[in-house]
Amino acid sequence: MVTHPTPVATPRSYRAGTFVSPLGTCTRASPSTHDRRRMTLTSPDVEERTDLAARFDVPWVTVVWDDPVNLMSYVTYVFQSYFGFSHARAERLMRQVHDDGRAIVATGAREAMERHVEAMHGYGLQATVDRAAGPDA
Repeated sequence: MVTHPTPVATPRSYRAGTFVSPLGTCTRASPSTHDRRRMTLTSPDVEERTDLAARFDVPWVTVVWDDPVNLMSYVTYVFQSYFGFSHARAERLMRQVHDDGRAIVATGAREAMERHVEAMHGYGLQATVDRAAGPDA
């Protein structure tokens, strides 16, 4: 004869979805209801954080400006020695500075571009950091 274990009655206070308090029986929210409520709650600044993150993805540029003081050969020398450009590329950028009044000599993270600007100032060249033109610019 096979005997089956006697079913044990679950106390009312431990039944799934309900609990007994001194004030009476309370029903808990089902997990699916809880999850749905949790998923619909959003922080008011989520969009702002997303926009801020997108702004950091935009690269920055180092712009060297034309000035009446430095010789063209010196500007070419600085581009070659600091940035490691070939003579032809340094010459082309120097001509762009001279003809157009400015040239973008580097693109990247803002901190790196600020270091380049400080270096250009150390060489006596006028340079600034600017945000690179994005698709919406």
